[in-house]
Amino acid sequence: MKQILMLIIVVGSIFTTKAQSFGEEKVAFANYLKRMYNSSPFEGVKVIEDYDNNYLVSVLSLEIAKYSSQSTMNRVAQVKAQSQANTFFNGSVIKMDFVVKTTEKRSENATDITVETMESIKENSIGFVKRMELLSNFKIENDSRMLFIYYKKIEDE
Repeated sequence: MKQILMLIIVVGSIFTTKAQSFGEEKVAFANYLKRMYNSSPFEGVKVIEDYDNNYLVSVLSLEIAKYSSQSTMNRVAQVKAQSQANTFFNGSVIKMDFVVKTTEKRSENATDITVETMESIKENSIGFVKRMELLSNFKIENDSRMLFIYYKKIEDE
């Protein structure tokens, strides 16, 4: 009798126990963005809307060979993603200088003129965007770059 009661309790607990999935929505969102990137590669900031939420997505790629360790590359990616998001939210000031330098050399029978151009572009942005979370990163196929996808849920104000 005890064995039958124990068997009923064990079988009953198997059917009533529910398991949680870890980040099932995040995995689906990451797979959606990977498919989106593979069909049409892009970098920068986008706002992605689903049925219930809006997300700010920052996508960037880094050359793998330029970084001595994975942690250094992850930190650089995080800072660049926050910088992209900050520029998106707060704007930036862009300054461009274009310098033309002309050099003239004279000799006895000819004048030689050399023209050099130099362009300098600087972008400044002020602000900070917090809570950018790494959604996914993967090596781009047939390339020596790593793609990073950061995101942040945009809260309704």
